[in-house]
Amino acid sequence: MPELPDVVVYLECLQRRVAGRTLDKVRLISPFLLRSVEPPLAAVEGKTVRGLRRLGKRLVFELDSELFLVLHLMIAGRLHWKAPPQPSEPAAQAAARSWAKPPGKIGLAAFDFADGTLLLTEAGTKKRASLHVVQGEVRLAEHQPGGLEVHDADLAAFRAALRRENHTLKRSLTDPHLFSGIGNAYSDEILHRAHLSPLTWTSRLTDDEIARLFDAVRDTLTEWLARLRAEAGDGFPEKVTAFRPEMAVHGRFGQPCPVCGAAVQRIVYAENETNYCPRCQTDGKVLADRSLSRLLKDDWPRSVEEWEASRKPRDGA
Repeated sequence: MPELPDVVVYLECLQRRVAGRTLDKVRLISPFLLRSVEPPLAAVEGKTVRGLRRLGKRLVFELDSELFLVLHLMIAGRLHWKAPPQPSEPAAQAAARSWAKPPGKIGLAAFDFADGTLLLTEAGTKKRASLHVVQGEVRLAEHQPGGLEVHDADLAAFRAALRRENHTLKRSLTDPHLFSGIGNAYSDEILHRAHLSPLTWTSRLTDDEIARLFDAVRDTLTEWLARLRAEAGDGFPEKVTAFRPEMAVHGRFGQPCPVCGAAVQRIVYAENETNYCPRCQTDGKVLADRSLSRLLKDDWPRSVEEWEASRKPRDGA
């Protein structure tokens, strides 16, 4: 799922392309994308984009007449910018290509401007991305999850949000009602940087650990924002993914931790997984994965040393 750094870079790139431009037409390819009825989608056509903003992981287009398009990409939704045809093309060919065609099975919608087309796609069979048309700031506020914007907060506000409910750290960081824009990928990176277990209960954190976590959240998000901005440059981000080789632990199960060299571990649950370094984060303990521990029982390694020993080839193998 695109998280805060990805969404911010999307918005910055869109700002340069569509702010102040007229949204000529919206082509809805998948009827399941649109989750609102009133105002109708046609109401936004012919309106000028007055601004863009972020609500958690949602992208918001502010249009004339206090109309807003609220787009949630969910897990597999992605945006693509298609520039208009080159002036050198024959007029008939240019007219035929003036509005880019959404790709086959994954195309959900197209937002057409004079200067190009914004395409929305979603890979996979489960279509979870959503689009709402709302009018007025009051209705828009209903789409605000309410999580703390960490870059706009001080340590006291962060501590209060963290201790508002008693959950594991992984759950708390990814709860959009507690913290804004942090998801599965960056929470793994944050907890690794803070040297904290994803299963530590928030009620058990010391003040020093909370301060360390606060710094890790801000530093991790700032670092990745800089990386993604540099990667996009003057172009448009076309390789938005939760799995990047520069990450320390997320998506790196079995690979060496860049800090200590221990094999990165994971806990699989539902459709998500948590990645962590047992040596840096859990005092050398391998956390039990429920989907595996029932089968492996006593054979499941309880420490990083046992895990590494079990991965070494036997003599003569």
